[in-house]
Amino acid sequence: STKDQGKFVPSEKVMQLRNKLMKFMEDYIYPMESEFYKRAHSTSRWTIHPEEEKLKALAKREGLWNLFIPLDSAARARELLFEDMSHGSPGSSEELLLGAGLTNLEYGYLCEIMGRSIWAPQIFNCGPPDTGNMEVLLRYGTKEQQKQWLVPLLEGKIRSGFAMTEPQVASSDATNIECSISRQGDFYVINGTKWWTSGAMDPRGRQIFLHLNINSNR
Repeated sequence: STKDQGKFVPSEKVMQLRNKLMKFMEDYIYPMESEFYKRAHSTSRWTIHPEEEKLKALAKREGLWNLFIPLDSAARARELLFEDMSHGSPGSSEELLLGAGLTNLEYGYLCEIMGRSIWAPQIFNCGPPDTGNMEVLLRYGTKEQQKQWLVPLLEGKIRSGFAMTEPQVASSDATNIECSISRQGDFYVINGTKWWTSGAMDPRGRQIFLHLNINSNR
């Protein structure tokens, strides 16, 4: 019975999503891996493979979209963006943009399946750096910021970049960050150098998230 299940036993809902995801991987992702690999190692590597957009549309229809979004983040975005959603149907297109209502633990069972192919996460709109950038907007973005930047990301219409790595420091440790930001009058001034910016070359890129040190005197 459900009450006898341990904390780490997937629920029926998660198992249904997991089975659907595994079938999608077997039917569509694995057969395309060699094609995606060739594209990534050709002169067309920064162009969009037409099959990718078709698979993304199919993933949306299958309800395998934005699965990474945590429950609390979805609740905040729902309140800010879709005030009248409570009067609509649970399966509305707006509701589907906010994921499947999973906890981080539940998502882990699905993330493990997606991780079997380097190409899979972006097909389900669950690939970096977009996931982390969307979570920042979900948790801390204003209503205006969410409408301008978050909604197109949730829809998969645009992609984003993430600038953390710096040439002079071990940037995987965020306490090493040297690039700084300071306010000067009505403007913000950024000082520093970033490289290896994830997502910068994607033609769908419309925003870059900078990892900065707000205390330039540190």
